[in-house]
Amino acid sequence: MASRWTIPRVVIGATGSGVGKTTVTVALMGALRARGLRVAAFKGGPDYLDPTYHARAIGGPSHNLDGWMMGREGVVATFERAASNADIAVVEGMMGLFDGTTPTEDEGSTAEIAKWLDTPVLVVCDASGFARTVSAIAAGFARFDPATRVAGLICNRVGSRGHLDLLRAAKPEVPVLGGFPRSEELGFPERHLGLLSADRASIPDEKFEGWARAGEEWLDLDEIVSLAASAPPLERRGDHETRAPLKCRIGMAYDDAFHFYYEDNLRRLESLGAELVYFAPTRDEKLPAVHGLYFGGGYPEVMARELAGNRAMLDAVRQFARSGGPIYAECGGLMYLAEGIRTLDGETHAMVGLVPGVAAMCERMQALGYVEVETRADSILGEAGLTFRGHQFRYSTLEIRSDAREIDRIYSVATRRGGAPFSEGYRTGNVLASYVHAHWASNPKAAEGFVASCVRARAR
Repeated sequence: MASRWTIPRVVIGATGSGVGKTTVTVALMGALRARGLRVAAFKGGPDYLDPTYHARAIGGPSHNLDGWMMGREGVVATFERAASNADIAVVEGMMGLFDGTTPTEDEGSTAEIAKWLDTPVLVVCDASGFARTVSAIAAGFARFDPATRVAGLICNRVGSRGHLDLLRAAKPEVPVLGGFPRSEELGFPERHLGLLSADRASIPDEKFEGWARAGEEWLDLDEIVSLAASAPPLERRGDHETRAPLKCRIGMAYDDAFHFYYEDNLRRLESLGAELVYFAPTRDEKLPAVHGLYFGGGYPEVMARELAGNRAMLDAVRQFARSGGPIYAECGGLMYLAEGIRTLDGETHAMVGLVPGVAAMCERMQALGYVEVETRADSILGEAGLTFRGHQFRYSTLEIRSDAREIDRIYSVATRRGGAPFSEGYRTGNVLASYVHAHWASNPKAAEGFVASCVRARAR
C-alpha cells in the first residue's frame, strides 16, 4: 500500500501575465525564510528567469514544473524529491491561472499543476484601478473550475494601506490575504527577454531583503501558512533517483553568458554518475578536466565581446571537439558554437566555429513555444528515433552558410501548435547543437545517452 506524506504548500496564480506574480512570490518566499522556514521553490512552465529570483530569495535552487514537457508523473516526482526536506513549498505559476496549451482545456496550465499537487491557490491581481470589482474577480476565479481550489487573493499595486483595507471591506468570495503598493525602489530591471537573471552583479541583495520585509509587512503570513498547511497529504512515489557511482565529469558552461538550465536536467545527469564541473567561457582560459561539455542558454549576445575576446577558451573548445569530446549545446550554446554572433548594432563577433553559420540577433522574437523532437540519426543523446519535448524562446536566427556541407540536421521538430515539422539539431562529429531547450523528464533516455557518450569519451 502506498505511503502518504505531508508538505504545506501553496500555488501563486494570477489573473494574467504582467500583474507582478514573480515579485509577490519573491516577497512571500523571503518572508517565509525570514521566519526560519525551509522553503522549496518551484516555477510552473518552461521559464528560466523566474527561478533565478526564487533562488536568491530562498538561498537554494528552484525547480520547473511543466505539465506538457514533463507529464504528470514527472511533475509529481520532481515536486516530491525537491520538497521532501522542506517546511513549506511555494509554486509560482505562469500566465493566467487557467491559461495553457489550448484555449479550452487546462493542459499545461497553472491550474493543472495545482490539481495534480492538490494545492490551494492564491491569485495575484493588479488592483491599481478598482475596488468593489475585486469581488467579481474573486467570484469568477473561485467558481470557474471547482476542482481548482482558489483560496485567496493577493492585490498588487494598491494605492495605499487604505486601498487594501477597502478591497478587504468588499468581502470577496475568497479573502484578500495581502497586497503590495508600487515600489520603484525595489523594482527589478528588465531586458528584451523580460526580467534580467537575478545575478548579484545586476541585482543587489538589498532588493531581495527589501521584498522579504515587504512580505512580512503587507502579507497575512499567518493565514497563508495556515492555508498551505491545509493541503492534504500526497501519495509518496518513492522513486527518486539514487546517485550512481562517479562515471564521468561534464563541464557546465556557467557565467553571465550561459546560465539557463533546468535544475531537473542537472540532477538527472548527477544521478547517472556525472560530476558537473562549472567553468566560465567569458573568463576562464582553459577547460576543466572533463569528458563532455554542456552549453546551456543565456545571453551570449550581451557578452559577445567578452566571449570573442577570450580566444584561449575558443581554441580549447575547438580542440575538445577535434579530439572527439561530446559537446551538447542549447540556444545560447548553439550561438556560441557558431562561427559568429551578429549583434543588433551590425557587428559580428567571432565564436567557436563548429557550426557553419552566424547567429544573427533580431529586433523581434523569432520563435516561442513548445516543441517535440525526434532524432533522425544517432547522436550523443542516443540512437535514432529518440523523442523528447522542449521549448523555444529566442530573438536570434541561425544563418547557415550556403556552401556548408559538413553539418547534418538530425532533428525533426514539431511545434505544439501544429504545422509541418522542420529540420534542426546541428550535428558534426560528437557535437550536437540546437535552439531547443530540452526537458529530459519527457524522455530520461536522452540524459542517459549523453552520460553514456561522456563515459565512452573517458574510456578512450
